This record gives sequence, structure tokens and C-alpha cells, in this order.
Amino acid sequence: MTNVIDQVSSLEPPPVLHRSSRRFASFFALAAVSIGLCAGAAYFWTNLEEIFEKPSARDVVPTTGLSPEDREALLEIRSEQQKASDQIGEINRNIGAQQDDLKRMADQIEALTSRIESLQKPTVPSSVLLAPSPPPPAAPLSRSAKRAVQPAKPEGPVSVGGAPLISEPSTNQR
Repeated sequence: MTNVIDQVSSLEPPPVLHRSSRRFASFFALAAVSIGLCAGAAYFWTNLEEIFEKPSARDVVPTTGLSPEDREALLEIRSEQQKASDQIGEINRNIGAQQDDLKRMADQIEALTSRIESLQKPTVPSSVLLAPSPPPPAAPLSRSAKRAVQPAKPEGPVSVGGAPLISEPSTNQR
């Protein structure tokens, strides 16, 4: 029977394995805390503007405890702030319009520059530019209306090449 007890006691896991369940629990707790912190940071990041706008709305000083002169000065300051805010908005709109105009003018200048460059570049070779080109026909003519004009035949002696020969000077021409 002692053998059986020895065998049963040898079947129990060592004490190191008992701590593994504690390690798992601590790891799980650490993971849960990390996830919670990440979720909180994400919420804070997305609502960052709202969080900082609310304190500025709370900064409004109650006017019930102020003297009449202080209230009047505070109202003047608020109205001047509103005017300044409106002027800044108007200036921003003017700047935007001027930037749009500037961009439009820059695009026009770029188009004109490219057009000038294309006009300055010769599209035909320079040897062709030196030779006079015949004017294009005004309108196509039909075959019956088109007649070949032949040069007049020279009178008098003609050379072999077809050019008229200069005859000897006569006494009448002197």
C-alpha cells in the first residue's frame, strides 16, 4: 500500500506548475489593463477638441459681482473681440480669393509661355524655310476649265537650248 501512496504522490504536479495559473491570471490582468488604457487614449485622442473647448466656455466670468464700470468695460472688450474676429474672418476670405486669383493667373502665364515657346520653335526644317513655297490653290478646278498655258514662242533664231539668240545689231537700232 505504501507503493500506491508513493505512486499517487508522484502523479501530483510539482509546485512550480501550481504557480503557472497565477502567472496566467497576472498576464491576463496586465493585458486587460493595457487594452483599457489604449481604449482610453483613443477616446481622448478623438475627443481632444471637445475636451479643450469646454474649459474655455467655463472661463466666462459671472458679471453679477462686478461694479457697473467693470461690466461696461467687459462688454466693450467682448464687442471689440467680436469685431476683431469678424475682421480676421474677412481677411481670411480675402486671402483665399487672392490666392485663387493668383493661381488662375499663374496657370494663364504658364499656358501663354508654352504657347510662345511652341510658336518660337520652327516646325519645318530651315532648308525648307529658305525655299519659297507655292501658294495653295484657291479652289479645285474641273478638267475642262483647266488649260495649260504655254509660253509664247520667241521670234527669230533659237538656240539649241531653247533660248532666243541675239541677232546682229542692225543699222536701224543704232
